[in-house]
Amino acid sequence: MELIDKLSILSGAAKYDVACTSSGVDRNAGGGIGSTRSYGICHSFTPDGRCVSLLKVLLSNACIYDCAYCVNRRSNDIRRAAFKPEELAELTIGFYRRNYIEGLFLSSAVIRDPDYTCEQMIRTLRLLREEYCFRGYIHAKIIPGTDERLISILGMLADRVSVNLELPSNQSLKLLAPDKSKETILKPMGAVTNKIAENRSDIVKYRSAVKFAPAGQSTQMIVGASPESDYQILTLAENLYGRYKLKRVFFSAYIPMVEGKNLPALDTKPPLLREHRLYQADWLLRYYGFKARELLDEENCNFNVYVDPKCSWALSHLDFFPVEINNASREMLLRIPGVGVRSVQRILTARRTRSLDYEDLKKLGVVLKRAVYFITCKGRYIAGLRMDHDRILNALLSKKTLDAFMGQGMEQLSLFDTSREDVLKCITGQI
Repeated sequence: MELIDKLSILSGAAKYDVACTSSGVDRNAGGGIGSTRSYGICHSFTPDGRCVSLLKVLLSNACIYDCAYCVNRRSNDIRRAAFKPEELAELTIGFYRRNYIEGLFLSSAVIRDPDYTCEQMIRTLRLLREEYCFRGYIHAKIIPGTDERLISILGMLADRVSVNLELPSNQSLKLLAPDKSKETILKPMGAVTNKIAENRSDIVKYRSAVKFAPAGQSTQMIVGASPESDYQILTLAENLYGRYKLKRVFFSAYIPMVEGKNLPALDTKPPLLREHRLYQADWLLRYYGFKARELLDEENCNFNVYVDPKCSWALSHLDFFPVEINNASREMLLRIPGVGVRSVQRILTARRTRSLDYEDLKKLGVVLKRAVYFITCKGRYIAGLRMDHDRILNALLSKKTLDAFMGQGMEQLSLFDTSREDVLKCITGQI
C-alpha cells in the first residue's frame, strides 16, 4: 500500500478521538496550498496560549478488540492499514520541515496485544526524539492493559499521555467493550499519576533528569452510546480529577457509525449540545469551585439543554442572590452568571480603590446581559428589574437563542419544532 493511502486511512480513523483539544479544518477541503484536512491536522494549545498544529494519526487500525461503538472494531468490514515506525517518523519529520505541523498526536488500535502496540509506538517516538532530534510536542495514547515498564518509557518520550476511559461505567464496558475493563483502564492511569509524582522529586534532585509527561495526562468519555446520565458522567470526571490529577477530561458525542443491538440507531443525531453542556460544567468544576452534586443530583440528573449549567444553578438558587458586587467574596463572585475568572480578578483589584457601578463592570469584561439579574451595585438594581425566576429565564433566552434551540440554527436539535411559548412552558415545567 502506498504511504499516502495509509495516511488517508489512518488519519481518517483517528478523527473520533477528541482527547487532544482538536478542531476540524474545512477550508480548502479539495486541496491546494495550505490544505490540511486530508492529512488529519488537529490543534492543541500550549501553556502560554499558543495554538499548535498536530498530525493526528493512528499507528494502525487493525484491531484485535471488538468494541461495539468503534469503527475500527475487529468485526467491521473496513480497509486496514498500519505504519511501520520508520514510515511514521519520516512522515512526521517531513510534515514538520514543510511547516504543516508542530507536533504529533499518536494513537493506535490494539495490534496483537497492548504491550506490542506500545512497543511500536515507543519505537516511533524514539526515532523522532533520538535519530531526528525532534523536540516538538507529542501526545501519545496508552492502550489499557499495557505493562507499567513500557508506560514509563513512553512517558519519557511524550509530552502528554492519555488513557481513554471511553464509557462511564463498568456495566457499559462489559456490554459494549467486552475486551476492556475498568481495572485495565484505571491501572495505567494510576501508574502515570504515580510516575509524574516521582518524577517531580527526581527533577529537584537531579538537574539532568528527563521529565515524565510534562503536560500531564488526560482521558476521554463517549457521551450518548450508553445510558449513563450527565450526573454520573460529571461525578466520574470530578473523581478522576481528584484521584488521578488529570489535566483534562474530554467528552465526545457519540456519532453512530456502526450498527449494534445495544447502540443507538444509525440515524440518531449526535448529542452535540449535551457534550457542550458537559464541557461547560467541567469548566465550572475546574475553575469556579463548583461540585458535581451542586449542579446535578439523582432526581435532576441531566442538564437543561436550553440554559448553561451556571445560569441553571443560579436560577435554582435565587435565595443566594442578589450579590453586592462591591463586598462579595471571590467564591460568590465566581458563581454569578456572566462573570468569569478574569473578570473576578479585575473586580477584586478595582474595588480596592473605589466602589464599582454597572459601567465599571462592563469595562471589566462582565457580561451584563446575564449578570445584571443577579447583582447589585452600591446596593441598587438597574431600574425596572425584578428577581423572578420566569422573568429572568425569559430574558436569558433571547429570540436568537430559542430559534437556534428550536432547530433553525443547530441541526442536531431539529426535532424541537414548537413555538416560543411552548418551549418556555417546557423549561419552566408547566408542560
